[in-house]
Amino acid sequence: MSLNNVKALIFDVFGTVVDWRNSIANEAAGMLKPKGYDLDWHAFADAWRQRYQPAMEEVRSGKRPFTKLDVLHRENLEAILPDFGISDISISELDHLNRAWHRLSPWPDAKVGLTRLKGKFIIATQSNGNVALMVNMAKNAGLPWDTILGAEVCQAYKPMPESYLRACDLLGLAPSEVLMTAAHNDDLKAAARCGLRTAFIPRPTEHGANQTKDLEPDPSIDISANSFIDLAEKLGCP
Repeated sequence: MSLNNVKALIFDVFGTVVDWRNSIANEAAGMLKPKGYDLDWHAFADAWRQRYQPAMEEVRSGKRPFTKLDVLHRENLEAILPDFGISDISISELDHLNRAWHRLSPWPDAKVGLTRLKGKFIIATQSNGNVALMVNMAKNAGLPWDTILGAEVCQAYKPMPESYLRACDLLGLAPSEVLMTAAHNDDLKAAARCGLRTAFIPRPTEHGANQTKDLEPDPSIDISANSFIDLAEKLGCP
């Protein structure tokens, strides 16, 4: 199928646009090394991230009302501290470290590629991150979004169908006019089931050098590119 009718691109952010793992490891090291901790900082980042999906599943399943990701991140942070023997951390330090997710660094191609895509299409987040998190990240990293969409706006965490469909509705577009862009095949397949078009961008080191998942696009994906810059080329962006 042609992508000629696509008018907007919406993006997964964690892992697709920004390098959460190295960013969180660096932030944790910067705060905790001066306090005398000598940890595997990437293991710390991984442990924090491993609680991400289970925390959202509590919301998706209806076991708790919609709760924004900043709150879930904070609960998950406090839960992993004992596993790493961390005890002497103040409330203000916890707040600052939790907001490390607001300061994640983009992949090298992200800013230039998004800017080129923005020249032809509406570009928006479609992240499980809450609005403040996405806005602060964009300001910090220079990401040129046209608008912030995603879980808090749609009141649904991916891969719930409501997340994708409400985003399309908010843009005033049919699902077939929206290209979901991600480094995660499961996210893209969920969007495709809702009628969105799909684009795969590999991030083969999102989870470290030994990553084994999402190295190649699923055969059902509409288009794949090796970077946002390559995607802009393939979509005819100036």
